[in-house]
Amino acid sequence: MSDLEQRWREPAFLAAAHAWIHEQLDDTLPGPVLRIEQTHVTDWSTVMRVTTRDAVVWFKANDETMRHEAAVTAFLAPRSGQRVARPMAFDPTTGWMLMSDMAPRLREVVAEERSLDRWPEVLEAYARIQLACDDEVDALLALGLPDRRLSTLPDAYADLLEELVDPDPRLPGPEVIEELCARLAAHGIRETVQHDDLHDGQVFVPNGRAHVLDWGDACVSHPFFTLSVTLEGVIAWGVDDEEGSEDLEPHLAAYLRPFEERYAGVDLRDAARVAMRLGWVCRAVNGHLPQDPGSTHTRLRMFVDGRP
Repeated sequence: MSDLEQRWREPAFLAAAHAWIHEQLDDTLPGPVLRIEQTHVTDWSTVMRVTTRDAVVWFKANDETMRHEAAVTAFLAPRSGQRVARPMAFDPTTGWMLMSDMAPRLREVVAEERSLDRWPEVLEAYARIQLACDDEVDALLALGLPDRRLSTLPDAYADLLEELVDPDPRLPGPEVIEELCARLAAHGIRETVQHDDLHDGQVFVPNGRAHVLDWGDACVSHPFFTLSVTLEGVIAWGVDDEEGSEDLEPHLAAYLRPFEERYAGVDLRDAARVAMRLGWVCRAVNGHLPQDPGSTHTRLRMFVDGRP
C-alpha cells in the first residue's frame, strides 16, 4: 500500500469521516447508520459503503486535486435533466459527499446483455448536460474544475513534456498542439464541462435510466474531448475488449445530435476528428500523476497512434 493510500486508513481520518456520516444520516429518514465499510482505496480517493436501516448510501472523499467533485456534482444535478444524481449531503470544504445507491453500473449491464446498445442514450444525455453548462464556465472554474480550455492546452502540454522522463520522440512540439487547437476553435463550439473519464464504470442505470457519476476527473475544456476516452478508448473495443470490434458511427451520431440542434451548419464531424486526437493530450495533462507516468505515456501514444 502506498503512503498516499495509507492516509485514507489513518484512525483520525476514519473517525472524522464516520462522525460526519452519522451526523448526516442518523436523524434522517434512511437512518440510523448500522454499518460502515471501507470498500475502495486509491491514492486519490476512498469510498465507503454505508448501510442504514432503510438504504445503502455511499460516502466518498477525494484528495485536494479532486476535492471539487462534490460541489460540481451538486452544481450539475439540477442542470442535467435528472442524469446526474444530487448528493444526499456534501461538504464543499472537505469535499466529502454522500450519494444514494445507483446500482447497477453500465459495466455489469453490458456484460449481462452482451451489447453496447445502451451507450447512444448515455452519450446523447451527456451531450445535453454539456450544452446546459456552456454558459457556466466561470462558475465551474470557481468550483475548482481544472482549466483545460484550448487556450491553455499548448502550454500545459509543453510543461508535461518537460516533466516526463523519456517522452516518446515522435511527440510533436507545442506549436503543433497550438495549430490543432486553433483548427478546433475555428468551429465556434463553446467550451464547457467535460467528464474526461467517461467509461462504463462511471455510468449507472438504476431503473434502466442512465446517470453519469464520478466527476472527479472533470475539467473545463472543449466538449468533444470526451470522445477520446469514451469512443476510442472504451466503446471501440466492444464487449470482448477487442480493438476495432464496435462500429463507432451510431455512438458518435447520438453524441452529436444535440450539438447539431445548437450548431446548425457547423462541420461537427471535422471538429470531432480533431478533438478525438487532441482529447488524448487533454487527458494526459489533466490525468497526469507523477507516481503513475505509465498512464500518461499510454495517453500520449493514443494521441500519436490512435492506439495504446
